[in-house]
Amino acid sequence: MDHKPYVDAGTHLPEITLKAVVLGVILSVVMSAANAYFGLFAGLTVSASIPAAVISMAVLKMFKTSNILENNLVQTAASAGESLAAGVIFTIPALVIMGYWQEFNYLETVAISLCGGILGVLFTIPLRKALIVEEQLKFPEGVATAEVLKTGEEGGKAVKYLIYGAVIGAIFKVGASALGLWNEIFEKAALMQQKVYLYFSLNLSPALVAVGYIVGLNVSTLVFLGGVITWWVAMPIYIGSMGFDSVAAELVAIGRFATVEDVTAHNIGGALWSAKLRYLGVGSMVVGGLWALISLRRSLASAIRSGVAAFKKGGSNMKDTLRTDIDTPMSWVILGVGIMIVPIFIVYLSIIQSVTITLFMALIMVIFGFLFSAVAGYMAGLVGSSNNPISGVTIATILSSALILSTLMTVDGATSGAAAAILIGAVVCCAAAIAGDNMQDLKAGYVLGATPRKQQLMQMIGVVAGALAIPFVLNALLQAYGMGAPTAENPNALAAPQASLMQSVAEGIFGAGLPWDMVYIGAAIGIAIILVDQYLKKIGSDFRMPILAVAVGLYLPFELDSSIFVGGVLAWILSRSTKGALNKDLADNAGLLLASGLITGEALMGIIIAIAIVSGFQQFAPLDISMIYSYGGLLLLSGIVLFMYFTVKKIAKRKE
Repeated sequence: MDHKPYVDAGTHLPEITLKAVVLGVILSVVMSAANAYFGLFAGLTVSASIPAAVISMAVLKMFKTSNILENNLVQTAASAGESLAAGVIFTIPALVIMGYWQEFNYLETVAISLCGGILGVLFTIPLRKALIVEEQLKFPEGVATAEVLKTGEEGGKAVKYLIYGAVIGAIFKVGASALGLWNEIFEKAALMQQKVYLYFSLNLSPALVAVGYIVGLNVSTLVFLGGVITWWVAMPIYIGSMGFDSVAAELVAIGRFATVEDVTAHNIGGALWSAKLRYLGVGSMVVGGLWALISLRRSLASAIRSGVAAFKKGGSNMKDTLRTDIDTPMSWVILGVGIMIVPIFIVYLSIIQSVTITLFMALIMVIFGFLFSAVAGYMAGLVGSSNNPISGVTIATILSSALILSTLMTVDGATSGAAAAILIGAVVCCAAAIAGDNMQDLKAGYVLGATPRKQQLMQMIGVVAGALAIPFVLNALLQAYGMGAPTAENPNALAAPQASLMQSVAEGIFGAGLPWDMVYIGAAIGIAIILVDQYLKKIGSDFRMPILAVAVGLYLPFELDSSIFVGGVLAWILSRSTKGALNKDLADNAGLLLASGLITGEALMGIIIAIAIVSGFQQFAPLDISMIYSYGGLLLLSGIVLFMYFTVKKIAKRKE
């Protein structure tokens, strides 16, 4: 198929300029920090490509000379930092949650995230021609980013919606977390006749609603369905079958409470979820990860064949006169992969303490890294990087690594073996997360007429910037909020859902006590959901049930599931009410930027508050003013939802 780029291959515009590099590094750090906070908080991350593109266009317009290819490189660096954060927070916090690390060790964290991210970039270099040029995969998010950049004249105007959202999100976070003007969770629980348990909660976070808005009704409904299964089905059955007193005694026996008298209808749900029922999500996620590999077997084989063929061909021909066809030389790729293995080997050796086994596991990491980078790149081409099954392939890596390690070595306790498996999974997760997102950026560059080699260099710059900054962010968040299940010291701990999940899988292989009955039931639920999804596929339904979305909902606290669902419903209502409107595309873009701003503003303010707490500033709260204090946050969140609705609807109907 012939392809005519937006900027002709014979036209040479400045791409890697000082202002593009500086802005790209700044946005990479900012986006990686925001995504790290939000991923630890909500268990979900969102793409930064379009917001970064809009910010870049607005900033670079202030210079006398700027062009669309410069803007493309800025968003390339920014999205690399954002996607690296996803790979890091899905895995590395597990080392702290399990107690193997007391804090995020700077050098080890940088080594794992930087090497994993660089490997992700290197693995996409041979895949670019295979998947973008030859197979012509769609890469929907990459095409969308290119279209936003093409309509750059609107960029300076549209950035105001991103700013509106960021300011609202930041102010809301200050009021709730720093000043304590309202509760951050609206929660109601009731127990009738000691057996009938009723529960509802809603996290009053505009950013969570924004995530639901971005992912849409289908995904947010599935996340909510997972919460319904855990909190409205499994929990009432568990309490009803045993009785409140028996469940309370069980929770005291496992150390969740000091005495039975401490257990109330209000706190029994959270304790039971933390101790047992969240492991329904572990079983479903493991099944979902295995199913992802099975269902992607043809795509996986195709991606691997394409990648291997590209390696054999030696990448692009450096004598090719077309600027738009010049990749990083394959010799550099192979050398880069070899260099990246060295620091990873050193980190692994510090745990495994066997040169032979460490070399073997490093080889396993490279194979899995390339394998799953190919999968991530291929899936990004089909459904977009936001829908990539990164959690599933990471679980598969950790599960396989843990099984191999438990067979080959005698570790110093279960924790050391689990830590080694998680570090292997962390490199693969970072590589796969980067690969999927970067293939989207390379597709945007393909549409626009960028020079691939320069994009690949900018991707590495974004990875390096994000990797150097993220340990500071993680340590500030750990000290201020805590991570994992809530405790008396950290009642509002960041849940870190995926990292907790990886910890459970790794420790389970090495014999650490898990509620295996819940894991098995969760696996059965996962199989049932897969069967339903296959039926929906057979009848050609537009609504599908991908297991990983439901599994995330099973594992999340209910207040996160419900808030995400509110955002999905808002997106659906707006989609229907603006259908056929004069400026629907402009309104959709404004809604996306508003939502992205809410997420970015709240996340960055959460980090600023964390730094303030660590520096010695104390939070304070006003007097408890009954109904105002209890329902004020709910009213404010409702106001933000209405603001989004009327803003987007007004733009859609506005005459231009």
